[in-house]
Amino acid sequence: MLEHPAGKDLFDVWAPNAGSVRLLADGREHAMEQHHDGAATGWWRAPADVVAQGTDNVPYGYIVDGEGPFPDPRSRRQPEGVHGLSATFDPSVHEWKDAGWKGRNLKGSVIYELHLGTFTPEGTLDAAAGKLDYLVDLGIDFIELLPVNGFNGVHNWGYDGVLWYAVHEPYGGPAAYQRFVDAAHAAGLGVIQDVVYNHLGPSGNYLPKFGPYLKSGEGNTWGDSVNLDGPGSDDVRRYILENAAMWLRDYHVDGLRLDAVHALRDERAVHILEDFGALADQIEAETGITRTLIAESDLNNPRLIYPRQANGYGLEGQWSDDFHHAVHVNLSGETTGYYSDFDSLAVLAKVLEHGFLHDGSYSSFRGRHHGRPIRHDLAHPSALVVCLQNHDQIGNRAIGDRLTASLSYGKLAIGAVLTMTSPFTPMLFMGEEFGASTPWQFFTSHPEPELGKATAEGRIKEFERMGWDPAVVPDPQDPETFQRSKLKWDEVTDGDHARLLQLYKDLAQLRRNMPELVEGGFGETSVEFDDDEHWLQLSRGSGSVRVVCNFGDEALATPLDGSVVLATDHEAFLEDGTLTLPGASAAVVRVN
Repeated sequence: MLEHPAGKDLFDVWAPNAGSVRLLADGREHAMEQHHDGAATGWWRAPADVVAQGTDNVPYGYIVDGEGPFPDPRSRRQPEGVHGLSATFDPSVHEWKDAGWKGRNLKGSVIYELHLGTFTPEGTLDAAAGKLDYLVDLGIDFIELLPVNGFNGVHNWGYDGVLWYAVHEPYGGPAAYQRFVDAAHAAGLGVIQDVVYNHLGPSGNYLPKFGPYLKSGEGNTWGDSVNLDGPGSDDVRRYILENAAMWLRDYHVDGLRLDAVHALRDERAVHILEDFGALADQIEAETGITRTLIAESDLNNPRLIYPRQANGYGLEGQWSDDFHHAVHVNLSGETTGYYSDFDSLAVLAKVLEHGFLHDGSYSSFRGRHHGRPIRHDLAHPSALVVCLQNHDQIGNRAIGDRLTASLSYGKLAIGAVLTMTSPFTPMLFMGEEFGASTPWQFFTSHPEPELGKATAEGRIKEFERMGWDPAVVPDPQDPETFQRSKLKWDEVTDGDHARLLQLYKDLAQLRRNMPELVEGGFGETSVEFDDDEHWLQLSRGSGSVRVVCNFGDEALATPLDGSVVLATDHEAFLEDGTLTLPGASAAVVRVN
């Protein structure tokens, strides 16, 4: 039997403000009756014999106070897009083959972030499954998928979703999603799903027709805030938490990346992030498989990763932009906008040792003090997920240019070494590992011309503080913007592309073979540097492993006694207690 929470049948729907609700199912209308079940108020019940329970692909929708039909807020399938009727989908039909899957821990892992529509020429889940062996060979542990929920149009980043329970049909729909996760587990790869609970997209959002899902007039960057603490918010929170449980239970995903949690406005004594942490722990206890929750946060608030018994939220990880900014500035020299505070190796050294730059320090970009220090007794550095590039840091640039467009192989290699040997959890963005030449741009396919125009104009306005030329910003609605963003897989065997790919493979193997790179806490990491001579030396495992980076153009000679286990330039050598590094190169040394 397909059921909604608390035993509610398939076609029951929460619409507390409606005066009448009618179900349109398989071409016929059915009157629905409002009922109250303890604390669960505002639910409408359909007749028991609408269709046979377990029937798949039945088109249906709801007519609310004479308007509609609208899609089901909990729709699993939208064959005709977010404005069309929903279709029933029974997740129990899939015969899972991953009974032997034991899961993976975040600590010691490497994450690979990808967007399904541009990862392969086909842009589908099944096509992405065909690349799993490549990811295993690369040394990846987790695949992180950008949002796959139902959004308007054919192609989009996924953050404009309006039907959180559906899997975008052009990707293959929910059945293809189950096949993908099954295949990933068979290959030894965990799956992290990016989910967006802080806002809804601008087209196809019919939730306000049903109930108080949003708080009108109380917005964030993307529109009205989700109602997490106002009247009616009990069922809104239940809607969100049960969506998270759907991914973790019905689709067997290993973790969730929670988008922009700083935009989750919640004044309750128990924040919804704490509820997320408790939910993941509950499902982990039920299944015996590790469940990982990673928050994207702009707050530099370590409470996210502190245990709940220490008044934290109990999440396993959070993105840390400070690492990205510090490495980016020291490699590229770019200091505009939010990069302005990161222009020194001293900043990079602080981030490597302590996790955050802004830990109560002044942020010139924000015009105020920001963040707080991480207590080393309450968090391990692996809880910070870091990257050299990600979808935001590339796609939110004016032309979506990757570092490949402006940096030499040598500097790309330094970035790779720092990311993969830092005390944090590294994440790669698709194509980064082979220095993809293709940009990754902001693209949409809104059918409504006025919405497409507003999106393009809003995009240009966003770049004012970064000082980028609006004339070069590509039109998000132009299909070529999407096509340009697809990876060119023939590059992986070509010249410096192949050389960089091999470096990433070697670094992933090094992390597996050298426990010093993953085990030590904050206290086992220290950094020496010289801003004038442009070098930095990262000490891991209380000094047993040294990572030396020469950011300058001239050769560097530094006293060091040991053996080189990896070098980004074949001319690097260690002789008579001196390590010599060419300009723009790095080496990993095991110290005697």
